[in-house]
Amino acid sequence: QVRLEESGGGLVHPGDSLRLSCVASTVRPFSHYAMGWFRQTPGEERDFVAAIDWSGANTFYGNSVKGRFTVSRDVAKNTVYLQMDNLKPEDTAVYFCAADLGGSYVNDLIRERTYKDWGQGTQVTVSS
Repeated sequence: QVRLEESGGGLVHPGDSLRLSCVASTVRPFSHYAMGWFRQTPGEERDFVAAIDWSGANTFYGNSVKGRFTVSRDVAKNTVYLQMDNLKPEDTAVYFCAADLGGSYVNDLIRERTYKDWGQGTQVTVSS
């Protein structure tokens, strides 16, 4: 079984920063999984934010967050991070992490349907 637990969300002002964490409990070594971050507002589909492939060598970002967000991982801690800088009101959403065993292709990792395992989400609110 795979369990994912996000944390680090909160209420911030435009221009501020947050770092989200996702701790994973995985049936295979954590380094075998690609990890993705998605976000969702009420009534909307989940939008791709960022991903890191199973090797950790390749990262991918949605156009709206390029240059502002950074995804990384700490294999020893079974944790993936999303560093969010220069936050904007448009970034307000529930942020979810997701796991994909063996994922490495950007065309797959940007798609919600690629991921089998999802966390419960953490709320990020950016407001002046």
